[in-house]
Amino acid sequence: MATLHVLSHSPYSNSSLESCLRLLGEQDGLLLSGDAVYALQTGSDANGKLTQATKALYALEEDVTARNISSDHNVQLVDYNAFVELCYQYDKVNSWL
Repeated sequence: MATLHVLSHSPYSNSSLESCLRLLGEQDGLLLSGDAVYALQTGSDANGKLTQATKALYALEEDVTARNISSDHNVQLVDYNAFVELCYQYDKVNSWL
């Protein structure tokens, strides 16, 4: 059963990213929103962890643009309509608080 994991908190403010990555299944997806997009910053520890763990990585384009994040990571930028579509593509959606 594939799950879309949604993170919105900065990887520097709590351990949600690390906890999520430990539970991430091979068919799961990860959507970064809000301050969680800071994990995409090139050269950061969080970016290195994403590179090792994630095959299906998405980020809200609005949040990436608002924070002026550039990434070398293979991330698919999505708008809110695509976010809703992603929720339907996965069996479950898990928001990490």
